[in-house]
Amino acid sequence: MFYKYIMLSKKLNRCSWLLFIVMAVIAACNNSKRSNHPSPQEYDLNNPEVMKLPDKLNEISGLAYYAKDSSIFSIVDEAGVLYKLSRGEEKMQVEHWKFSKSGDYEDVVLKDSIFYVMKSKGDIVAFSFQSPDSIVSEEYDIPLTGKNEFESLYYDDSLRKLVLVCKDCDADDKTRLSTWCFDPATRSFAKGSFVIDPSTILAAQKVDEKKFKPSAAAIHPVTGDLYIISSINKVLVIADRNGKTKKVYTLDPVLYKQPEGITFAPSGDMFISNEAAGEGLPNLLYYKYKTVGNEK
Repeated sequence: MFYKYIMLSKKLNRCSWLLFIVMAVIAACNNSKRSNHPSPQEYDLNNPEVMKLPDKLNEISGLAYYAKDSSIFSIVDEAGVLYKLSRGEEKMQVEHWKFSKSGDYEDVVLKDSIFYVMKSKGDIVAFSFQSPDSIVSEEYDIPLTGKNEFESLYYDDSLRKLVLVCKDCDADDKTRLSTWCFDPATRSFAKGSFVIDPSTILAAQKVDEKKFKPSAAAIHPVTGDLYIISSINKVLVIADRNGKTKKVYTLDPVLYKQPEGITFAPSGDMFISNEAAGEGLPNLLYYKYKTVGNEK
């Protein structure tokens, strides 16, 4: 009996080693799929810190940095729920609050204690906390007709307005992407002062057959540049505040499986969120800002 026990133990040990070797090979294969791409001087796009998120954030679609306690607020598609993400000792700590009924929510901005959440058609839900358990909200409809799709909302302090970037709007064609503004002071919409020319982006990326479709955008707090992500063709665009392209960076699809959110800390540290996209868990990517003498 003792002899049989020893033989069984040896078999189990061999199985354990075989399992270890198989897992190591799989990990090596996954890493081999990763490739290095050019990065801005300020960030290493190939080596962010990766923070896994719970599956209830599988469709995370917007980010807003909260400087008071270095946390991040986020939203998800189809659920009127606000999430707060804070770093814990072992995993991300998540709080949540219901702010509205179900809908197609795409991005969130926090300004002067008021949250502005944009729906895919461009309407904005503005809400604030009256107490830890009490939210007051109001919805504002964008004066647009036809089929329109938005995914990017950001605050421009030079305009003192929120800027909405069209992803696919009826009034646009392949030569431009229009913008709209929302004034928090008057709670009103107006056409934006600039359009984005996708041809310069596609030419830089050498992908003529794909239209550039912004999925997230934010103003860099140090340089003043506009950062725009397009999830569909995996690019990060750095532009001026009038949407004129400065640089285009191709993103590794293994690391950036579906980037749908971007935000910055006041220091310039950058965060990008990935939806689960049917592969594992959603995540939050963190990039430390490197000063290179290009402050605004």
